[in-house]
Amino acid sequence: MNDKTPVAAVIVRLATADDAELLHRFSVDLAIYEDEPDAVTATPQSLARDGFGKDPQFAALIAERAGAPVGFVLYTFNYSVWTAARGIFVEDIWVVPEERRGGVARALMQALAQECVAKGYRRIDLNVLDWNPARAFYERLGFKWIRNWLPYRLGGEALERLASPS
Repeated sequence: MNDKTPVAAVIVRLATADDAELLHRFSVDLAIYEDEPDAVTATPQSLARDGFGKDPQFAALIAERAGAPVGFVLYTFNYSVWTAARGIFVEDIWVVPEERRGGVARALMQALAQECVAKGYRRIDLNVLDWNPARAFYERLGFKWIRNWLPYRLGGEALERLASPS
């Protein structure tokens, strides 16, 4: 007899406007994990508007186990002139700590890969902090660290300064 209790399967579904509060809570949890507790300025209302309105700015998937939300991935789309195809850019992925190493992140990433293949997209891109142990997970999935590319970002006062007339 097996003394292990079977683990319920992970179900991945498309997020809806009804998930805006959950997306916000998971985003705050992720920001705290990344030592940026005050970084989230989005609200459940802005997420509902921006993700599920007339002109969605992102899409999201929710992972559930036994009917309870256990993770999410929020993504946008990009386009490569080189491949002449769209791709997915993973903005955020989060799995609640007690569910890590339980197949949740893999199920979310697999759902994204299935969307790419089904729609003719050519790649999935993401950024990961250099200290994050999830790097090994992404590499096991087949993601490659693009060593000669460095992420840059323009925002805040620097963005405002560049936008102003000289």
